Amino acid sequence: MTTTAPPTAGLTARKLSARIGAQVGGIDLREDLTPETVAALREAVNVHKVLVFDAEGLDDAGQERFARAFGDLTTAHPTVPAQPGAPNILPVDSEFGRANHWHTDVTFVLNPPQLSTLRSITVPPYGGETLIANSAAAYRDLPEPLRSLADGLWAVHTNDYDYAVPKEGQAAEALERRAVFTSTVYETVHPVVRVHPLTGERGLFIGGFAQRIVGLSAAESRDVLRLLQAYVTRPENVLRHRWQPGQLVLFDNRITQHYGVDNYDDHPRRLNRVTVAGDVPAGIDGTRSHSVKGDASHYSTVADLSATI
Repeated sequence: MTTTAPPTAGLTARKLSARIGAQVGGIDLREDLTPETVAALREAVNVHKVLVFDAEGLDDAGQERFARAFGDLTTAHPTVPAQPGAPNILPVDSEFGRANHWHTDVTFVLNPPQLSTLRSITVPPYGGETLIANSAAAYRDLPEPLRSLADGLWAVHTNDYDYAVPKEGQAAEALERRAVFTSTVYETVHPVVRVHPLTGERGLFIGGFAQRIVGLSAAESRDVLRLLQAYVTRPENVLRHRWQPGQLVLFDNRITQHYGVDNYDDHPRRLNRVTVAGDVPAGIDGTRSHSVKGDASHYSTVADLSATI
């Protein structure tokens, strides 16, 4: 089945691949969303994990208004400065570095965003795609022995690690950016298998900020995380989104990972990111994540999702 229709007149969702992604039509993001439209979009993102919209003419305020329909906004980032005059907008700008690594947004804090929005501002003439992976499909792909192992694991997520190798001649700038990124060090322990609060799906909640498995050595942790991560990034689980001008992508940050591909030479590339406050993750036994280091209360409220269940 290539097309699904959420229960709102005129709203359509065309699948972009078997396991992840849909192109949404019949909606003008410049207009206020009705409660019925918000419910239909939430249902669609629960199913498809990633929704792609035509957002021609949408500005920063419009992106914030759209994201706010799903809950309270986070500030731009716990440590990285926001766009001037726009505390909820984080510029994802090639001028300030290219963190091309698989990750889920801000998992080093206690309650990472539930949803992320990216809007294209400057698109390179080629390359610059965003890869987004379905971590629930990855969990379902695991052989039973690995699934049983993963179900009982917890991982330490932190922002204090070298997640990108600077290009030649950019070492000083990279060090300066890293100093800002780690100006407050965060460590949080999350379940390796997270239960989605709305759908009940289980997904691998790892990615680049997951640096160590509780109870294992650093070497053992790397081996286990590398093995599990290989299932997340299987091509069948990944949507490769080629950006066009005037687009917005909404994805479920609780059950996906993403990666910005650095394949556009020295051309500028900029996306604006706005994220929606999330809940505290829970494992399969209901135990929730806990913070080890760093207070991110200035960054995000804790979402109460009871009204959306």
